Amino acid sequence: MYPFVRLAWQFFIHRKAGNLAIGQTHHSTHYCLPWDLDLWRELNNGRTLSIYDMGRLPMARRSGLLDVLKRKGWGLTIAGSSVRYRKRVRVFDKIEMRSRAICADARFLYLEQSMWVRGTCTGHALYRTAVTNADGIVPIETLQAELNPNTPLPAIPEWVAAWITAEDLRPWPPMLNAH
Repeated sequence: MYPFVRLAWQFFIHRKAGNLAIGQTHHSTHYCLPWDLDLWRELNNGRTLSIYDMGRLPMARRSGLLDVLKRKGWGLTIAGSSVRYRKRVRVFDKIEMRSRAICADARFLYLEQSMWVRGTCTGHALYRTAVTNADGIVPIETLQAELNPNTPLPAIPEWVAAWITAEDLRPWPPMLNAH
């Protein structure tokens, strides 16, 4: 089950946190609980993505994005992700999460998040996100006009551009010739 109570707690504890601009980092703290574990007694990879939600959504609220979505009746979706798992997260480990929007292109906003336990990075995620309406994807230019029209978007970092290129080369639909 999705951790709605834990997400609500994150919204509550960050309710007075200041506004964030693109490139600024949202810091949050989470714990690996017994129901987050897999068969090997470490943080389950699927639950990792849910815990990343608990950093990403309060960050979106702090940036003003959730207010825009509500006012306009728009939605938010993940259009792609790449996750690195580097160190095990064990039960009751305290996780420091860092979340930030790093750049955008014409259609997508790119976000990164990392988890840290005792000063060591345990994982990192890159997301391609899109704001949607009844017609499909809302152009970033339209979103930017709603959020902060006077702030220029940062350039796309080389490593993100390489990921975008790799995603463009990836076949869709996948596995057409699989047996």
